Amino acid sequence: MKILALCIGNPERLAGKSYKTGIFKHAVNGAVMIDAEGLVGDAICNRKHHGGVDQAVYIEGSLTLDWWSRELGRPYEPGTFGENIVITDLDNRDVAVGDRFISGDLVLEVTACRIPCATFAARMNDQQFVKRYTVAARPGIYCRVIRGGVAKAGMPVEHQAFVGEKVSMPELMRTFGRRLSEPNRARYLASPIHYKLRALLEAET
Repeated sequence: MKILALCIGNPERLAGKSYKTGIFKHAVNGAVMIDAEGLVGDAICNRKHHGGVDQAVYIEGSLTLDWWSRELGRPYEPGTFGENIVITDLDNRDVAVGDRFISGDLVLEVTACRIPCATFAARMNDQQFVKRYTVAARPGIYCRVIRGGVAKAGMPVEHQAFVGEKVSMPELMRTFGRRLSEPNRARYLASPIHYKLRALLEAET
């Protein structure tokens, strides 16, 4: 696996919307510094729902994006979904909470899946895209930064699987907002899941 693209964005206004968003991202040339808050220079406009230490970096796998290119019937440009990093030979469905991606000094740990929102649908110019993305069950991957570093396209990436019981990205999307059985709740809490999801699960006791 390698880094295919690193993407950052500037605050831009969506057509018909009053707010600005950082979802419009584009691949950049050269090296990018990644710290605890994500890619330096990348715009995060709505910090209530985006960004933060457990959602610092958003990853898409190239195999998943190839699937979307076929599904949408057009070439997929890196950054279209608002992702920060595209990794070659990666299928999002094969990723679980606690997996790590290591590239040079950089160490990222998976915390959560992407849950589509109205801004995403507006970005795709498709009011039904939230449903379409959910049905596809190939959600993007949010990570915390365990160790920061400088990254650039072409750098090799190691995908290190979580050693505990798996909570995959498709499962996490499927169960989002639903009350879990006690065994599943315990399994989720045994993984290094996003702190907001952890708080919700702990509140169910």
